[in-house]
Amino acid sequence: MKQELNRRLTSLDSAFLYLERKECPMHIGSTSIFEGRLTHGDLVRHIGDRLFLLPRYLQKVVPDPFGLAHPTWETDANFDLEKHIFKVEQDKPLTDDELVALAGKVLTEVMDRGKPLWELYVVEDVEGDRSALIAKIHHCMVDGISGVDLIRIIYDITPDAPPPPKPAIEEDAPEKKDPAQRFFESVFGALQETSARLMEMQGGLLYMASNLTNPQNAEMLPHLSEVLPAVSTPPPILPFNGVCSGVRRLAWTRFSFAEARAIRNVLGGTVNDVVLTVLSEAVARYTKFHGAPIKGKIVRFMVPVSLRQKEQRGALGNMISILPVEIPLDLADLPARFRFVHKRTDVMKTARLAEGLLTLGALYTMMPAPMQSMVAALADLPFPPFNMVATNVPGPQVPIYLAGRKMLMQYPYVPIGYGLGLGCAILSYNQTLYFGLSSDEQAMGDVEKFREILEEVFQDLINTVKSGE
Repeated sequence: MKQELNRRLTSLDSAFLYLERKECPMHIGSTSIFEGRLTHGDLVRHIGDRLFLLPRYLQKVVPDPFGLAHPTWETDANFDLEKHIFKVEQDKPLTDDELVALAGKVLTEVMDRGKPLWELYVVEDVEGDRSALIAKIHHCMVDGISGVDLIRIIYDITPDAPPPPKPAIEEDAPEKKDPAQRFFESVFGALQETSARLMEMQGGLLYMASNLTNPQNAEMLPHLSEVLPAVSTPPPILPFNGVCSGVRRLAWTRFSFAEARAIRNVLGGTVNDVVLTVLSEAVARYTKFHGAPIKGKIVRFMVPVSLRQKEQRGALGNMISILPVEIPLDLADLPARFRFVHKRTDVMKTARLAEGLLTLGALYTMMPAPMQSMVAALADLPFPPFNMVATNVPGPQVPIYLAGRKMLMQYPYVPIGYGLGLGCAILSYNQTLYFGLSSDEQAMGDVEKFREILEEVFQDLINTVKSGE
């Protein structure tokens, strides 16, 4: 089960390091709630028994010594599991509200790059005979899909699963290299990454051209012009778009996956269309709540899209592009909003816009590593290119267990910053959609109000669908 891991970070993985600031921590995360008491000792033993399956989690990021290439992953000679798994001290059971506030504090802090970039915080006592786990993993290590893949290693499908057998063969000690070898390795690494991105761009352009000239997609071409402004013009500033402080404020809610599928079936689209419909309507109502006009305005979502192929499942790192989905705020009603969302996302999928934007992104990744770092330092634009992040990740639809404790729910976390004061990560688990809202306290001090509106919109959509049946 040995993983073949790249030693040098890719341009995309490195970008999450270059973009990180105190105001914009670049880790992803989650808060999981369990049945019964998950203790710190149980978790340390459980992770320790499986850590050999996660060699990346024993490695830290090391900058290129000559500044010519992206950083590399190097084994941490001083690795200590106790520096990654922490027990939250408490004198009483935490309420749900206290757990949300604690998760916000934990996810506010930028991670220490002097050790492998992951941390787990165990809350042994949550009201209702429950416990919780707050997880932080730097985005340079994983994207949403590969993060879910890790669940297969850390979690079990039964409460009494035995630990996996450890291999009998010891790993070879890393080879020591002299300065000349390391210099040529840096030069070769920079050339190799540039070459790979050049081939990626050429292949993407050919793929995009063949797709657009496909006669089967001829009806889609007139609509493509409607989505192109989303990649070339700034969006309007909405109430949650402002200067970020880095202090995170969270809000959580959940909806029935069965009800979301019922809405999808009646209106004719996808569950992701349901999600974007509900989110965009919530943005419209929240904007009106703050006294701002919505007529003629749009919300532009940054929707991450996994380009990970089936054979790449289980590989770490980032294999994502984005879709800039623009939705008018002043649409007449929820069914009309759903139809608009479905048509817009369908055009983007047919045009393979995510692959096309990855091709454009390759222009940035072809720059030398030092220049990429400099460009990232200038990324704080006077206006954000998007209004909000919205990522939807499919998870396991059956109960899973950690150290014998059943996971009841899991609320994901997506990083925000650079004017994006609100983000929403959605995880489907065990027939429930879990919405994790992350906000910057300075840019958006009332994310709880947005959650209330979100819940109202979902119920309104259910009622609308039922009344039309």
